Amino acid sequence: MPQSQKHDPEFLHAALIGLQHMLGALEQRIADLRTQLGGPSAAAAAPEAGAKKRTMSASARRRIALAQKKRWAAYNAAKAKPAAKAKPAKRAMSAEGRARIIAATKKRWAAFHKARKAPKPVARKAAKKVGKPVAEASTPPTLAAVAVPAPE
Repeated sequence: MPQSQKHDPEFLHAALIGLQHMLGALEQRIADLRTQLGGPSAAAAAPEAGAKKRTMSASARRRIALAQKKRWAAYNAAKAKPAAKAKPAKRAMSAEGRARIIAATKKRWAAFHKARKAPKPVARKAAKKVGKPVAEASTPPTLAAVAVPAPE
């Protein structure tokens, strides 16, 4: 098993100082390149480590929140209005038009029921077998062929 190496705290402290020095040199070179490109300076790119954060008062946060809610309400109201106007109004049918449709439907159904009640004409086929008349065909009688008196 490999043994873990124990480092001296002074050695680690020296390594940390060396790396921080290298980091400072790299940041300086980056800042020089940014100024040559016309970008923000190094001071604007990296704020100081000791700078305090700015805080906002509760009343200021409340004012900002209310203003944002007002903007969203206006946005949603503007967004909802065109959708409501785009819906066409329902059309009403006149009583006369409805009566015409009902009459036409009843007429179609009457014709349909009349066609179902009427006997279908039986097509007579020529007998292929000799000696067997057409009337004695092997087809079973249908309800349409049976004569039923019509109720009056």
